[in-house]
Order: sequence, then structure tokens, then C-alpha cells
Amino acid sequence: MQSILKYGLSIGLFCALILTLFSSCGSRKNMVYLQNDSTQINTLYDQHVPKIQVNDILTIAVTAADPKVTVPFNPASSMSNNNMTQSVDMALRPTYTVDSNGDISLPILGKVHVLGLTRLEAIEKIRAQLSLYIKDPGINMNFNNFRISVLGEVARPGSFIMPTERVTILEALSMAGDLTIRGVRENVMVIREVDGQKTMHRMDLTKQNALNSPYYYLAQNDVIYVEPNKAQINNSKLGANTNIIISISSLVITVISILTR
Repeated sequence: MQSILKYGLSIGLFCALILTLFSSCGSRKNMVYLQNDSTQINTLYDQHVPKIQVNDILTIAVTAADPKVTVPFNPASSMSNNNMTQSVDMALRPTYTVDSNGDISLPILGKVHVLGLTRLEAIEKIRAQLSLYIKDPGINMNFNNFRISVLGEVARPGSFIMPTERVTILEALSMAGDLTIRGVRENVMVIREVDGQKTMHRMDLTKQNALNSPYYYLAQNDVIYVEPNKAQINNSKLGANTNIIISISSLVITVISILTR
């Protein structure tokens, strides 16, 4: 009977050892963002303003002191009224897709080349052309498809439409519910398309130097990928075997309990 008991305990200890081997303890240096060091922060948003790309969708509204003169330039604006909410009014504003040549087709003005321009640069270019028709025109322009995707070890992976083009990787991760405890903060990947070519850049978010990365400020259609840590990978390898080990342990304990009554 004692040999059976020892055998059962040995199996239990073996199972516990196996489960322990596939787990790991995290440390502060692996978990805390932007840890203090001697890095000098010198990143300026002006150096990394997103540029307009092919297939971008731009919402453009023309304003002026006399709203009547803007009607030909705002095809949907005649549907607006003072009772509409801001979100409804924005939805009614005309949108323009940047074609393969980098142009948008505006009423009256025709094709305007905006590829490679920042939003503010495009506004100034359109305003200059509108000045031929309207005195002191105003331009409201926004990206209608500034989408960021976050994948991997985050609480809520998915794609997010940003309300502004000024967005950082930390803000995007916060929208995805932050990294899980299993996410590797030292090796976060940003995938970006530049002139039709995919580029990949890895960032160590535990270091303050991440603030100096040219990928700290995101561009439209960026994809952020957070890889799992070793413990999570090992746990996935263990997979269904965990249930088998637990079942065997429970069976052994049950048998021992019956035999030792």
C-alpha cells in the first residue's frame, strides 16, 4: 500500500514539475514601459507627419463668410441644417479618394495632386486654387480612413479608425486594451507601407529611446504586432497535454484515496 502511495505521489510531483517548467516569472525590466535612463528625447511630430497615400479617403469641406458661394464646392453641404449633430454633419460632407496617380477630383477645381503631401500642405494647395473663386476660403480636411491594426498579445486586438492623424504607438496600444502580461514589450513590431513597399521595424517599449523612433508616431494603415513571451509559447506547446496530465493526476489521486481507506 505504501508503494502505491509513493508511486501516486511521484506522479503528482512529476505533473507539478512539468507544469512549472512551462511557466515563468516576469520581472520589472520586462514589464514596465519607458524605464528611466539617460536617453535624450528629441522626437518631434513635425518630423514624422503622415503623408497622403494612394487610396486614402479625405473628407473635405469648404467654408467662407458667405456660405452660399461654397455650395458648388460642397456637394452634400446643402443637406445640412442647424439641427444636425456634428457627427451627422461630418457624415454628409463629401469624401474624395486619392487615385493611383495621387490625385483627387474636386468640384470646379478638377484634379488636384496631393500624393506625398501632409494634410496641412494639401489644405494650403487647395486653398490657393479656391482663392480664384472664393475670397478667403477655409478648408476643413481630415483623413476618413486613418486605420491602425493591432494584433497579437493585446487585450482587444482589432482595427481602429483614428479621429486624428497624430497618434502614437502607445495610444494605439491603449485603444487595444494594452499588452497582456504575456506580451513581449521589448520587441513590438510595426509594419508600414512606404511607396508600395512593406517595411518592418521593431521597438523596445521598455526603453525611453522608443520615444525617438521614427515609428513612434504612426502612419495610416500601420499594423502593430505584439509577440507572445516564451511562457505563452511553451504553454501553447503543452496544449491539450495539460488536460491529460490533470486527468491522470486526478485519477491516480482518486485510486490512492480508495485504496488507502
